[in-house]
Amino acid sequence: MSVLDQAQSNSDEGDAGSQARAHDASDAGPREATARDYYQLLKPRVMTLVVFTGIAGMLVAPGFLHPVLAVVGILCIAVSAGAAGAINMWYDRDIDAVMKRTVKRPIPSGRIVADEALALGIFLSIASVMVMGLATNWLAAGLLAGANLFYVVIYTMWLKRRTPQNIVIGGAAGAFPPMIGWAAVTGDVTWTPIAMFLIIFLWTPPHFWALALFHEGDYGAAKVPMLPNVAGARATKWQMLIYTLVLLPVSMVPMFMGVSSWYYGMTAGFLSLTFIAMAVLVLQAPDEDHSAAKTMFRFSLLYLTGIFAALMVDKLLATLFLPELT
Repeated sequence: MSVLDQAQSNSDEGDAGSQARAHDASDAGPREATARDYYQLLKPRVMTLVVFTGIAGMLVAPGFLHPVLAVVGILCIAVSAGAAGAINMWYDRDIDAVMKRTVKRPIPSGRIVADEALALGIFLSIASVMVMGLATNWLAAGLLAGANLFYVVIYTMWLKRRTPQNIVIGGAAGAFPPMIGWAAVTGDVTWTPIAMFLIIFLWTPPHFWALALFHEGDYGAAKVPMLPNVAGARATKWQMLIYTLVLLPVSMVPMFMGVSSWYYGMTAGFLSLTFIAMAVLVLQAPDEDHSAAKTMFRFSLLYLTGIFAALMVDKLLATLFLPELT
C-alpha cells in the first residue's frame, strides 16, 4: 500500500480537523511579518531558475535590446514568477500546513494573512505584465501572462490535486521564461526558443519526481497525487529514466539547428549523459533508499544551470570571435 493509500484510510474527522487547523493558522493574522517573510512568499529559489533561463533567452536571441529595458524585462519575469508563487502559497495553504517541508512557510505559520498574500500576488501579476508590455513588446507580455496563468490556474488549481501527471503538464509554466526573454528582444518566437522551452519541459518531471521520491510521505499526508504515491516508486523511476533519455537528443537541438557550436553540444551531451546515469542509479537503488534520488535532484539543478550557461557562453564566444555570424 502506498503512503497516499495509507493517508486516505485515516478518518474523515481527523482530515477535517487538520484542514481546519491549517485554515485557522493561515487566516489568524500576521505575527511579526518581516520583509524576509514577504520575500519567502515569492518562492525565491524557484524565481532564481526562472530568471536565469529568461536571461539566457534574451542573450541567445539575435538583435539588440537596450540594457535598461533588458533589466526591466528581467525584473518583470522575476516579479511575475514571484507573484505566481504567492498565489500558489495562498491556494495551497491547507496542504502546506500538513507537509513537513512547507509547514514553516509564511501563510501556514501565520506570519502573513492569506488574503493579503492573494492581493499581493494579483497586483504583482498585473503590474509585471503591463510593465513588460510597455518596456519591451506585447508578445513578451502575453507570454509572461500565459506563464503566470498556466502555473496558477492550470497547475496549482486544476492539476496538482487531481492527477499524478500534474508536474508533466504543469511543468510547462516553468518552461516559458526563455521564450519570454527571446520575445522581449526579437518580438517573435522561432524554433530556437521553442527548443529551449522543450529542454525545461522534459527536465521538469525527473527533477520533481526525484524530490517526490524522498518526500513521498509528505505528499501522501497532504493527499497530493504525485507519481510515487499513485504508481509506486518503481514505475516513477522508469518514467524518470525515459524522460532523461528523451532529453538527450532534445538538448542537442540548438547545435543541430546551427544556433550554437560544438562547445555547447559537448557540454549538453556530457550533462545529459550524466543525467541518464543518475536516473539509472536511482532505478537500481532499493525503493527504501533515497540517497540516489537526493543526488539526482541536486544534480538536476546543476544540469539546467549548466545547459543554459553553456548556451550563453557559446553565444558570447561567437560574438567575440565570429561577430559576422551573430
